[in-house]
Amino acid sequence: MPSARTLTDRLRKLAPEAIAFSVIGAANTALYLAITYVAMPIGAVKATVIATVVTTTLAYIANRYWTYRHHTRSALRREYTLFFGFNLIGMVIQSGSVAVAKYGGGLNETDHRLIIMIITLAAAGVATIFRFWAYRTFVFLKPPVDGHEDAVTDLDAAAGLAELSTEAQDADLDAELASELDAAQRAERR
Repeated sequence: MPSARTLTDRLRKLAPEAIAFSVIGAANTALYLAITYVAMPIGAVKATVIATVVTTTLAYIANRYWTYRHHTRSALRREYTLFFGFNLIGMVIQSGSVAVAKYGGGLNETDHRLIIMIITLAAAGVATIFRFWAYRTFVFLKPPVDGHEDAVTDLDAAAGLAELSTEAQDADLDAELASELDAAQRAERR
């Protein structure tokens, strides 16, 4: 079963990144929640924005030099700009959830602090999944396999989209080849 082996290989290669990302994410989530809790008297939404800005910078450094240390390094400005941009989207997910709960659900920081923190944690989970995908796809480029490092460092976010397209085409080709192999094996048995 070629496609099952390919999936297993992909998961085996993804596991170290996912584990490092999770450790960094857990530490940053704890810091994010601490900053949010301490800053809540200035307003729940403002507190989540401050927490996001602080933890984004720390997360970039940790992910660049640990999780994605083997990936090709492109320009710092490019990486951090994309990283920060995707974190802004994550912040909208997180702070937007808190804003909906606070203003749409009638919650306040004094009487509903625990509920706001639970909503913040749940929204952080959703934003984390989004960030992991975005970092792998657009920010920290995979190392080149053909020795053309200089060419890879010039790539931008469009390279991530092209890579997604290529992976989808590879998966389609794998499925097509597996189907043809199965048909050939059935024909031999007859």
